[in-house]
Amino acid sequence: MLSVKKTFRTNPKSLTFFSQNQSLMEKTYLPFDVLLNKMGKLIAIMSISLLWLTPYANAQTPFDARPLLRKPTKKDTIQSDNSTTKSKKHFGRAAFEFGLAELTPWTYDRYIVNKDYAHISFSTVGHNLNPGSWTFDNDEFQTNQFGHPYHGNLFFNSFRANGYSFWEAAPAAAVGSYIWETVAENQAPAPNDFINTTFGGIVLGEMTYRLSNRIISKQSTGFKRQASEVAAFIIDPMNGLTRIMDGKWGKVSDGDIDKPDSTNVHADFDLGFRTFSTNNINTANTERSGLYGRIKLVYGSAEKDLKTPFSNIYVNTEFGQDDSSKVNIISVYGSLIGWDFSKADSQNQELLIISANYDYIHNQAFFYGGESAKANLFSEYKLSKGVTVNTSFGLGPVLLAAVPDKYLFNGRNYDYTSGVSVIAGAGISIDDKLYYSINYRGAALFTINGNQSHYFLHVVSSELRYALGDGFSLCAEPGYLTLKGDYKHHENVTKNYSYFRVSTRYSLNF
Repeated sequence: MLSVKKTFRTNPKSLTFFSQNQSLMEKTYLPFDVLLNKMGKLIAIMSISLLWLTPYANAQTPFDARPLLRKPTKKDTIQSDNSTTKSKKHFGRAAFEFGLAELTPWTYDRYIVNKDYAHISFSTVGHNLNPGSWTFDNDEFQTNQFGHPYHGNLFFNSFRANGYSFWEAAPAAAVGSYIWETVAENQAPAPNDFINTTFGGIVLGEMTYRLSNRIISKQSTGFKRQASEVAAFIIDPMNGLTRIMDGKWGKVSDGDIDKPDSTNVHADFDLGFRTFSTNNINTANTERSGLYGRIKLVYGSAEKDLKTPFSNIYVNTEFGQDDSSKVNIISVYGSLIGWDFSKADSQNQELLIISANYDYIHNQAFFYGGESAKANLFSEYKLSKGVTVNTSFGLGPVLLAAVPDKYLFNGRNYDYTSGVSVIAGAGISIDDKLYYSINYRGAALFTINGNQSHYFLHVVSSELRYALGDGFSLCAEPGYLTLKGDYKHHENVTKNYSYFRVSTRYSLNF
């Protein structure tokens, strides 16, 4: 991958202050409940600087396996996610937090680091309000593909955390992006920023909102309660700020006013070794290897609350030491609506789920970032006692995706594309001990901004897992990726990328 030497603007959302506040966070671990509560609130308030938290992200593979089909547990029968219960709406407070999400990063850029693009005037605003001024920008991949979606998540959650439903809060991401693009910067507004902030912000926003509510121990007190409040604040700063402002922080839940979310969450924690290589035309083979860790979360059950947006969420994050940055992949799947075609008298399952998807991948060998929607058909068949087969098939549009381009376009090392993607997969489980799955994902993409080209992406991966007991498993996962770029004015490019992982996995439900 060619590096871009041009200096780009630094997005305020990409500034990370976690390391600066970590020592303060450790000081909250005190045995005194009163002091602990005060320190927890202090940390949350200071963590407003985390509103533009953006970890550097790289990836081993651009796509993960399909979300898990999982039988509901007893916990899932108490589905209380704060989204289906009617809450009082607080428009004034929502508007205040919305303004905070706009003004905080701009103030930092303008008066602390003195960024050129933050020097705005009536002239720049007037220019940007002209619909003809919109144009794709050439900002860094990380800024556009994660910084803007994260910022959009703050706009979304300023209303989501104040009593508004998923669909009612969604426009806030679009309005917030439009205001930022036209008012908060002197650069021309960019349609790629608007799409990434809006769609990506909604997906990340609902995911963080639900997970932050889920991890708060609303029936507990003391250290456990304060630790969960702080962790939830970091995941969703707007929800944490709202809890402070309405006095819910640290208080024991009292019935329907602050009902706890008891949705089941399944988590897989992997730790192991991985190796990957690239073999490109006219390029020597390169191989890299090292330790890695991965966390997968499945929130809710695919077959429950099919009409509730994001009642089933799948999150995949990966960490490793083979690149200069630590986070290698962030991928989020959220169900929007679904239908159950299973027969009442059958143990087999057939579900059709419409999903919203966000992917952010960045690696020296490969990077990809985009938003998509998909119609997914998930099936589960009981072949015999102890033998279960899962299948999946999905098809849908890729709304906007950034794909690597070795032929720089206006100093940018990626093209913006749209197109269609398809997924297919199958897996088998034997006696809840031995598991094997194979998955394919492909995409046909055409450039809408960049060098005139078409891209074809193919990914094949598989996993073999053996359960040892007590939640532990041994896993092996090979994979192969091919990206082909057909250019109108340049030589075509084919990029091949293989990897292999071995790991120990620990799984639990909570």
